[in-house]
Amino acid sequence: LIIATGASAKWLGIEDEKRLNGYGVSACATCDGFFYKGKDVVVVGAGDTAAEEATYLAKLCNKVTMLVRRDEMRASKAMQHRVFNTKNLEVLFNYETKSINGEPGPIGVESVTAINNISKEEIIIPASGFFVAIGHKPNTDIFKDKLDMDENGYLIVEPGTSKTKIPGVFAAGDVADHVYRQAVTSAGTGCMAALDAERFLASQE
Repeated sequence: LIIATGASAKWLGIEDEKRLNGYGVSACATCDGFFYKGKDVVVVGAGDTAAEEATYLAKLCNKVTMLVRRDEMRASKAMQHRVFNTKNLEVLFNYETKSINGEPGPIGVESVTAINNISKEEIIIPASGFFVAIGHKPNTDIFKDKLDMDENGYLIVEPGTSKTKIPGVFAAGDVADHVYRQAVTSAGTGCMAALDAERFLASQE
C-alpha cells in the first residue's frame, strides 16, 4: 500500500478565494510567483511559511504587502529579520482580509480590501496577486491511530525511505513532507515508494 493523499492548503474561508482561485489567488508562491513579476501582491499569514513566501515574492514583485491578523508575527526571529530588512515588503499588523476584488478572467485580482481589527478602518491595497500562507493540513485523518504521525498530522517515515512503521505500507509526497511541498520532490518520493514496495513484495516470495 502506497499512501499519497497529499496535504491541503488552509484557506481563509471567504467567498472571493473560491471565486478568484487561479485568477490571482494562490496558496503557493514558489509555484505561481513568477506570474507576478514586477507586480504588486498581498500575502496573508504570520508564520515561517508566510515570511518565506513573502521574501521569495519580494525578489520578483514590485511590492509585497503582508497582512498579519495580530500585533506580532509567529515566525522565527531569523525569518522576521529577513522580512523587516526587505525594502519592498511592508507588514500591516492587526489587519484581516475583508474581500479580494476583481473578476475571473484575464484581469483577475485587482485589489484587496483589508480591515483593521482594532480601529475597524478599511483600506484598499492595489494588487494583482493574493497569496494565502496560513499553513497546510495533511490528508491523514483516515490513518489516525494506525500510523505514526507528527504533531501536525504528517506521516512519519523511516529516514531516507518511504517506509512507515507497518511493513508493506509506504508514504509518498506531501502527506509525509512538510518542508519542501513541491511536485518534483513528490515525484521523487513516489518513485522511492514504488521501488520500496517492489522490494517488499520480492522479499515476500
